[in-house]
Amino acid sequence: MRSSNPVFSRRGFSRDSGTAGYAAPQAGATVTGENPYAQGTAHPYATNPYAQQTPPGARSGAMTIDDVVSRTAMTLGTVVVAAALGWWLLPIDADNLVRSYVVASVAALIGFVLALVNSFKRKPSPPLILAYAAFQGVFLGVVSNIISTYVAPGAAMQAVLGTMAVFGGVLIAYRTGLIRVTRRFQGFVMGALIGFVLLMVVNSLFAVFGGGDGLGFRSGALGVLFGIVAIVIGACVLALDFKVVEDGITYGAPREEAWTAAFGLTVTLVWIYREMLNLIAILSGND
Repeated sequence: MRSSNPVFSRRGFSRDSGTAGYAAPQAGATVTGENPYAQGTAHPYATNPYAQQTPPGARSGAMTIDDVVSRTAMTLGTVVVAAALGWWLLPIDADNLVRSYVVASVAALIGFVLALVNSFKRKPSPPLILAYAAFQGVFLGVVSNIISTYVAPGAAMQAVLGTMAVFGGVLIAYRTGLIRVTRRFQGFVMGALIGFVLLMVVNSLFAVFGGGDGLGFRSGALGVLFGIVAIVIGACVLALDFKVVEDGITYGAPREEAWTAAFGLTVTLVWIYREMLNLIAILSGND
């Protein structure tokens, strides 16, 4: 199953792509259909770089759920620490507010560039992934401090709790089968994500050249609606991420790919947090 998260969709986590696939399922795993990652399966590569002659259960160096959890904890921990530093070390009083905005903008830009670099690297680079988390954390810390101070007191904690609730809810729904990740589900999420991003780009262009809030997609009642839609899309992407990580574990992805999984999950959770924070700010402004 291919994820709409670009970090996962370019790699061999997807069971239907056939690119850079893995070997047979891990011992004890229950799967249906043909293993697209086994040697001999038709795909653009002549050989499967991960396939081996030994049984999957006997292989060493395969990614496990513990690897994914530990790397994700490290990446998210870096985001939290950097956000705390950005919050406490950059004052946002009237004399320093402009400087804080500049620092947040530069951190966001560097984080965006690092996200692109990490997304297109053939092999995951832990230092670059942690660097992305650090710069993204600084940006989130400064922005959260500004919104909590001038717009909606307590917004940062509310956004954190909201993000945790979305993550926990989607995980429970996925594990219990309430969310079934199918090709149709994946196609719907992809279409919704692309459409939403395009609308936000157009809105930003109108805001830059026309002033104000552009087409109004980020303020008022329309902003609340699009904020909820953005969070729902993020939750759906999270379900796709769970699926591709599960497939990577099932089909014996190499342990280093746990960093890719951690990076992809972090990108999605940061998306949800930012949208949650923006939604809280809009709702507070409407009071």
